[in-house]
Amino acid sequence: MDWKRLFTDSINLLEDKFDDLRFDLKKRLGLNDPVQIIPYRSYGTVNRLYLKGRVLEDKKIATSGDKDTILNNLVNMYKRFESDEVPNAVLSVKFQDQIHQMVTDDEGYYMINLEPSQPIQPNDIWHTLEIELEAASIPFEKGLKSVAEVLVPPADAEYGIISDIDDTIVETSATNVLAMSRTVFLHNARTRLPFAGVSAFYKSLQLGKNGKRNNPFFYVSSSPWNMYDLLKEFMDLNDIPPGPLLLRDFGLQENKFFSSGGHMGHKFKEIENILLTYPLLNFVLIGDSGQEDPAIYREVVKQYPGRILAIYIRDVQLPEREQIAIKIREELSKEKVEMLVIDNAEEAAEHAAKLGLIYAESIPEIANEKKQDKGQVPGKIDATVLE
Repeated sequence: MDWKRLFTDSINLLEDKFDDLRFDLKKRLGLNDPVQIIPYRSYGTVNRLYLKGRVLEDKKIATSGDKDTILNNLVNMYKRFESDEVPNAVLSVKFQDQIHQMVTDDEGYYMINLEPSQPIQPNDIWHTLEIELEAASIPFEKGLKSVAEVLVPPADAEYGIISDIDDTIVETSATNVLAMSRTVFLHNARTRLPFAGVSAFYKSLQLGKNGKRNNPFFYVSSSPWNMYDLLKEFMDLNDIPPGPLLLRDFGLQENKFFSSGGHMGHKFKEIENILLTYPLLNFVLIGDSGQEDPAIYREVVKQYPGRILAIYIRDVQLPEREQIAIKIREELSKEKVEMLVIDNAEEAAEHAAKLGLIYAESIPEIANEKKQDKGQVPGKIDATVLE
């Protein structure tokens, strides 16, 4: 609508002006924090690598601890969202004896598509590239570098897995604003627990039936990039297979955090990019019934027939959302694609074993982990605040 576009454009203009004034004032007074390069895990092929990341002032966000207080978590979350971007920073990346340059935009983001002069040798599923900061409009440590990780699926990968994060891997209660706010702002990577059995199930999918553990994972979420470090730390701590985290920008513009329809548009676009990047690879899709995952996955099946092997939707125990998912499941059955609405990872694993996606022998391990995970208790925050 015209009024909505006018409103968001006006707010964005004011925000940009304010950011410029604040940036200039801090620079003039010498109040800038040290600079940091944040590379995001990304993906590519033997013929092209995609790099994305951000240059920000370093707010010294502390690594999560078991004994972090509510105040610790609130301060860290404030630092994540009160980010100070470094625009127009010049970075270089060395790749196959060539130097490529990138320049950050107004929000501090950098991105580049690298086309190798010679195909990459797929000796490993992950490839590392060193990024160095060459110039910035504020003082920075000379020789400042960071290492980017880029996933390149090998030719013998059996299939790929595209998974949601919130309410799929970790409970976020995205359908309840108050509960979601408590989880997001009062918890850290150590006090947020994964859904029971997720780690073992995901590792069984990564292993596949060829035993090479080279089936690639991609994580698509509507969470903002400001949450990247928290989500990455959570997944590493809980031994969830690493993969590119495909989040989105935070703002009022169209296709950003507050825009209507942005959730479905963002996730479909990211999934479509993955399918287009790997036209010979089929995929398993995993999500939840809380938001738009079933509808998004239905559209993926229609647009890319024959590419989806199975869909697993975790039931968030909201009857109206479950009915929507069940209806979509019936529609997809006509497309010869099975979509299961499940309560736990063990149910998904049993189905995946029947399809020949994983070893049936892995099911007892998944069931055992499910019991162990259910026996865990959240950290100090839950005992004091969230009972």
